[in-house]
Amino acid sequence: MSGILGKKLGMTSIFDENGQAVPCTVIEAGPCYVTQIKTKERDGYDAVQLGFDEKKARLVNKPLGGHFARAGSKAMRWVREFRNFNGTALKPGAEVRVDLFHQGDVVSVTGKSKGRGFQGVVKRHHFGGVGMVTHGQSDRVRAPGSIGSSSFPSRVFKGMRMAGRMGHTQVTVRNLTVLKVVPESNLLIVKGSVPGAINGYVEIVREG
Repeated sequence: MSGILGKKLGMTSIFDENGQAVPCTVIEAGPCYVTQIKTKERDGYDAVQLGFDEKKARLVNKPLGGHFARAGSKAMRWVREFRNFNGTALKPGAEVRVDLFHQGDVVSVTGKSKGRGFQGVVKRHHFGGVGMVTHGQSDRVRAPGSIGSSSFPSRVFKGMRMAGRMGHTQVTVRNLTVLKVVPESNLLIVKGSVPGAINGYVEIVREG
């Protein structure tokens, strides 16, 4: 397997061989279960489908329940596909654990960023505001200002940086180094930060 599913537990720091504190993120990676093997002949492409985070069978609808039962897997909360894998070594129902990673591996982590709701241009796009405030212009400090011409072109160009919903988008952070693997606790410790809130689901994929 080239990757695994997990859950972000939070951040901490560990000391390297030089005594320097290194910020890192602790991820509960696996155990995952193979819920389907897709082939080019039947599905049009090769992929392995993994499920993570067991849930009660009574909480799964009938189509998904049948899908998990056919694979011989428990009911899972989160299911994702991975393209790069060795198909001969995996079968439906097989368990994928965190020990497929090793210290020093370089990985990319994908997750949903924290949602910030509807935000203005200062927070969303780092606008500077109007600068000095004089003559009671208290309501214009964080305003976007002019957004275009008047008579021509008489419209707002697409892509104009304006207020709107911020966050809650898929974000991938690449080239993160695996600092430590704890197989007995299903923990993966990577250098730096990863997207998402605590207990948010993430995909970890080995680079290269």
